[in-house]
Amino acid sequence: MTGKTLRFAVPIFTVALLASACSSSASGSKTPSAPAAAGSTVVQVGALSNGAATETDLTVAQQDSIRAELPAAIRDGGTLKIAIGALPAGSAPLAFVGSDQKTLTGSEPDLGRLVAAVLGLKPSLDNATWDNMFVGIDSGKDAVGFSNITDTEQRKQKYDFASYRDDNLGFETLKSSTWTFSGDYQVLAGKTVAVSSGTNQEKILLEWQTKLRAEGKDVAIKYYPDANGVSLALASGKIDIFLGPNPEVAYDVTAKSKTPNPVRIAGEYSGAGATLQGLIAATTKKDSGLAKPIADAINYLIQNGDYGKWLAAWNLSSEAVPTSLVNPPGLPASNS
Repeated sequence: MTGKTLRFAVPIFTVALLASACSSSASGSKTPSAPAAAGSTVVQVGALSNGAATETDLTVAQQDSIRAELPAAIRDGGTLKIAIGALPAGSAPLAFVGSDQKTLTGSEPDLGRLVAAVLGLKPSLDNATWDNMFVGIDSGKDAVGFSNITDTEQRKQKYDFASYRDDNLGFETLKSSTWTFSGDYQVLAGKTVAVSSGTNQEKILLEWQTKLRAEGKDVAIKYYPDANGVSLALASGKIDIFLGPNPEVAYDVTAKSKTPNPVRIAGEYSGAGATLQGLIAATTKKDSGLAKPIADAINYLIQNGDYGKWLAAWNLSSEAVPTSLVNPPGLPASNS
């Protein structure tokens, strides 16, 4: 789904809706968690989410055998520096500023916190723009990216991956539209589609545009700086379709269901193209030695059930994977 370089094609108006929503966490009515036992950490999944998640407290025990796999500098430093590419606006349910107007919440930051707890490290979140997130990983400022990043063969030239979710793209249209996508790119002929620049979904869309032009047809592609711009363009008819990460589109459908311009998912597509199921993965600098311990930490969470609880809290259970893999096959260099 976003063949993602996902920069989070932020579901429009999502932030405004979230800001106005009420939740138990925002009101402070949730009973504080009991302190964790020595060697364990309580991770508050879905905290401050303004109703985008079901708040769930998970007590995670440090796993010494997995912690021992970490590079010594990170293990001894005591902190897992996590890059998030959610600026400027963020996008529910993936990553956005919570109801306190300062805490970064979302499915991606929460998984980073859970992995850090397994590794016995303190999570430190570094929120940046999509492009600067990779700069942070490249420079060593950040150790790992948890930001809905698609595993691609091109990215493997610079990064190692530990997969943790299926990657699917969603086609968002107005609910009043009869257009649907069932896998045939030719139905895009004559349409105007918004997509986020630098993402895998853009790469897939550009390839379809090239094919259509070779057939004497075309699809217009437009770019907007944030989710609100896309939302307004869709509502006003300036675009017919938004192509973005399925979690964001699914959330958008729920959030807009009672607005004057409700939307629907008109189709889905693998973020890795037609021949491979795309995967979302934790992203580390190549040969940093972090991908395996992170994959092992995710697999520990899968095995003890916390992974399933994390997905369920954010309504993403349909994107569960059976195991975390290090550098599995990714989006091909060509999707032809």
